Amino acid sequence: MTDAADDADTYALKAAELTEIPAPEVAWRPPMPQSYRPRIGVIGTGGISGSHLAAYRAAGWEVAALWNRTRAKAEAKGAEFCPGARVTDDWQAILTDPDIDVVDVTLHPEHRTPIIEAALKAGKHVLSQKPFVPDLDTGEYLVKLAADNGVFLAVNQNGRWAPHLAYIREAVHAGLLGEVISVHVGVHWDHGWTAGTPFDRIADLILYDFGIHRFDFIAGLVGDRAESVFASVSHARGQRNQVPLLAQVMVRMEGGQASLLLDGGVPHGPRDCSLVTGTAGTVMADGADLGTQAVTLTTAAGIARPETPGHWFTEGFQGTMGELLCAIETGQEPGNSARANLRSLAMTFAAVESRITGREVAIGSVRRLAS
Repeated sequence: MTDAADDADTYALKAAELTEIPAPEVAWRPPMPQSYRPRIGVIGTGGISGSHLAAYRAAGWEVAALWNRTRAKAEAKGAEFCPGARVTDDWQAILTDPDIDVVDVTLHPEHRTPIIEAALKAGKHVLSQKPFVPDLDTGEYLVKLAADNGVFLAVNQNGRWAPHLAYIREAVHAGLLGEVISVHVGVHWDHGWTAGTPFDRIADLILYDFGIHRFDFIAGLVGDRAESVFASVSHARGQRNQVPLLAQVMVRMEGGQASLLLDGGVPHGPRDCSLVTGTAGTVMADGADLGTQAVTLTTAAGIARPETPGHWFTEGFQGTMGELLCAIETGQEPGNSARANLRSLAMTFAAVESRITGREVAIGSVRRLAS
């Protein structure tokens, strides 16, 4: 017979003492071009554009031109973030300007595709707001169009450069965890602020518009190993939104598993946790919000506590544009390329289809966002 202390050790009821070790250096910070400093045109100056413009200003990148359907909004954004930028009444004037190399298209998906198409045909490099496209056929067409015109097309998956998520990704890519076994993400926030806004008309607000960042995170770690998804959604008790604020997703993958919990209807005690386990280590980020994430990396050598200063809405938006600018400078496809983003979209579309049908759905079998 074993005593209680032995049982606690045997059944992993008590964690082993860990040696504190220095944090390994990984290149998680937003990429910056060495010398390439293009003039950037921004098409669409709605709410999210302020985060784009603030990040570009902080990085020292020049925004040369702005367009918005409501001119006054473009003028207000220009005055706040880039006083030297001209405001135009015609978005096509940005595409015909030979001094503008890069175009940031921040419009909603239903308005974005024809503008991205025109920009690529005009020989401009493009950063597209996420979610990239509502169907994979359109996405594949735009990817090919960019290649045919010798330009790069990237997607503003800014969560990739949220400091804690960027550290996790780069730790995995550096081999610090060995082979990935599992990825588990839990987001427990109050998204009730979307009640009564246009967001509340998006049927799959949580799975699609918000969840795409987390699907992109999972896809970026496990790639083609992810095989299928099963998803469900629910209304939270007391929520004011028309659309469900709760979602859960299970991802079947070769040699492992992944899960995603999106609790958008939690009014108190917010929490955001990302856990990745591997054959050689585990990395976790945990905190009450996106600006207070504590990261730990545990391996056989001990536990490291890397510092990841910064915030999603600065580093994240610098990361997406910086990655595109570096790609243009070096001639190498950006990590946030539209081509790579199609895998994230395929996982998202499969999750939405699973929510509707109540069945497990193979990733890639659904070509467009269901409604």
